[in-house]
Amino acid sequence: MSFADPVVLVGLFAIPALFAWYAGQQRRRGRIATAFVGPALKPSVAPRSPRWRRHAPMAAFAIALALLIVAAARPLRSRAEPVTDGAIMLANDVSSSMNATDVAPSREGAARRAATRFVAGVPGPVDVGLLVFARTPTVVQSPSANHALTDRALALRLHTSGGTAIGEAILTAIHQLQSVPRVAGQRPPGAIVLISDGSSNVGIGPLAAAREAASAHIPIYTISVGTSHGTITATRGSKSVSEPVPVSREQLAQIARASGGRAFTASDSAGVDLAYKRLAARLGHRQVKQEITASFAGIGLLLVLLGSALSLRWFGRLA
Repeated sequence: MSFADPVVLVGLFAIPALFAWYAGQQRRRGRIATAFVGPALKPSVAPRSPRWRRHAPMAAFAIALALLIVAAARPLRSRAEPVTDGAIMLANDVSSSMNATDVAPSREGAARRAATRFVAGVPGPVDVGLLVFARTPTVVQSPSANHALTDRALALRLHTSGGTAIGEAILTAIHQLQSVPRVAGQRPPGAIVLISDGSSNVGIGPLAAAREAASAHIPIYTISVGTSHGTITATRGSKSVSEPVPVSREQLAQIARASGGRAFTASDSAGVDLAYKRLAARLGHRQVKQEITASFAGIGLLLVLLGSALSLRWFGRLA
């Protein structure tokens, strides 16, 4: 919970002072009663003591005051509501290391399959596009509300090659999102979902590209797919050799942080599915601040009425 006018909460410091004043008044009444009535005569003069009832109205008033001060600070709570606009650009790594089969059926195959399920869960009005990258990025489908087009693009089995140009892929995705038509003069919110298994080794630095995405208010959500023992078959001269391609997660995590997004890791096909499922939930809803002043004010006023009713019922006075 947050507050629109948090400075008003300073008034809560008055509550302890109120209790201190009340305790002093109770001691003062006790001293006055003792001065006029001897201890031996007190049971006959005041045979019944209200005990806890004496303090119940004051407790109700104090809690009510605290709630009304909180209400004056205009409390806010976050509420998730479905996204009705926006654009998402999927950026899939198709470099040669994505052929590794440590994630079944392969890193690239698991990424494609999970991305298809992700697109199926994206709200209809949200545009979704796809680009693939190795040494250079290629836009396979521009962002579109026709998700069937993106599904068909994901079904294409593109040949993987060497090199990983993550920075160039990010810049291309930013350009695609900024090309989405404006709605009522405003560009729809955008996000990039980038899945890869390694560090960028071609083109512009990915962190510089991530900072550019942040300046454009486009968060990047990264998914690192693979394990530390992944291998691919490479040709060296006339021989085929097994070449290790361990996943490199740190750079993808840095990209997500620099852009204001979030990093996910996936060591198997189930992990890839889970990462995309969490992303679908995150990107399919947005957090909206909702003011709940009326709730606090209503409870506070009810406690004022309760305290007044108890005081009238038990002591014949309002306070």
